[in-house]
Amino acid sequence: RRMELLGEYGGIKVFDDFAHHPSAIKTTVSGLRQHQPKSRIIAVLEPRSNTMKMGVHSDTLAESLADADDIFVLQPEGLKWRLAEKMPNAHVFESTDDLLAGLLTEAQAGDSVLIMSNGSFDGLHQRFLKALQELNDTGAES
Repeated sequence: RRMELLGEYGGIKVFDDFAHHPSAIKTTVSGLRQHQPKSRIIAVLEPRSNTMKMGVHSDTLAESLADADDIFVLQPEGLKWRLAEKMPNAHVFESTDDLLAGLLTEAQAGDSVLIMSNGSFDGLHQRFLKALQELNDTGAES
């Protein structure tokens, strides 16, 4: 699960990465920027590790995502700090359903969507790809 291209629908590429620490996140986003220089990068993060939940990385997380053009993060249960306070430029969601809806509204052809988590992220990767495929199939029939 290192920078794996999961699929592409409607000109939107969806990548998966097992990012769980700010230094790994920064390296991953910077690497995608180098490989997709003309693409708008949407970084999607589930801060799931114990150190993330405790707030150990709360002061460095926003900087690790600086190379992304847009940031979507999940405020999971058990996180001991508020993401919106440390990441004012990010779209913060309380549920993966809301995050998915926001992502579907925002993503457009030419984007690279980088989904980062050290867990399943409530199946977000597959749910997003399925929704993109359905939108693409519906658009193709019109």
